[in-house]
Amino acid sequence: MGSTLPYLKTNPQIIFFSDFDGTITIDDSKSIASAILIKTLCQTDNLGFGQEKRRQLNKDVLENKVTFRDSFREMLDSVPNAFDDCLEILKKNMRLDPHFKEFYYWAKENNVPIVILSSGMIPVIRTLLETLLGHNIDDHLTIVANDVESRDGRDINTPGGWQIKYHDDTHFGHDKSLEIKPYAAVPFDERPTLLYAGDGVSDLSAASETDLLFAKAGKDLITYCEREGMPYTVFEDWSSILATTKDILSGRMKVKKEQKE
Repeated sequence: MGSTLPYLKTNPQIIFFSDFDGTITIDDSKSIASAILIKTLCQTDNLGFGQEKRRQLNKDVLENKVTFRDSFREMLDSVPNAFDDCLEILKKNMRLDPHFKEFYYWAKENNVPIVILSSGMIPVIRTLLETLLGHNIDDHLTIVANDVESRDGRDINTPGGWQIKYHDDTHFGHDKSLEIKPYAAVPFDERPTLLYAGDGVSDLSAASETDLLFAKAGKDLITYCEREGMPYTVFEDWSSILATTKDILSGRMKVKKEQKE
């Protein structure tokens, strides 16, 4: 089973799936929570089409008037900058949740794989994480996301030369639930506890797939969960996520010890 489901190879007690933008990263004075590039670029130097239209597109996704795939592409296509310029702007403006580093190192020490499921692009997320953590990503963290590709054969590091390359053919562009479902299908008493943290419309497909959902206070994911009657645990920052995850791991280890006795 572990050979076909890679996050099981170390026999973890917990697997933690998480969104990136607005969940692991936080807002600052020049950014608004949204998908990874748009979050900063819509308001930094007015590079994208701005907050009002972005929020309307997110609302349209929640109301099933437009697919996330189409709305996100429209957002990204509004950014004229070369790809390397976008990376530099993001590196200067994005911040990690102040408690995520502690969670990251605790997870490494306690055999808790972290799987980032993002509607953003792998090179952006990897660059930001390595910049903000100050070192290369350790192998207990995996990024599953979209990619970036040339537009019409142009160099991606020229204005208008890049576009998003979606992870799959679903209306999400990246259906995050597809990465979780194989683990959820393992009998409950034979698999780790599955956790997920998210904040927005890109997390809708994953919201019901894990044993516990952390939804960020005041964001669109809570609106969706309340409308659908879906259980969730509110978080303000990763301090509460870390505390809860520690409690879950402690509980699982206690059960395992009692079973051995």
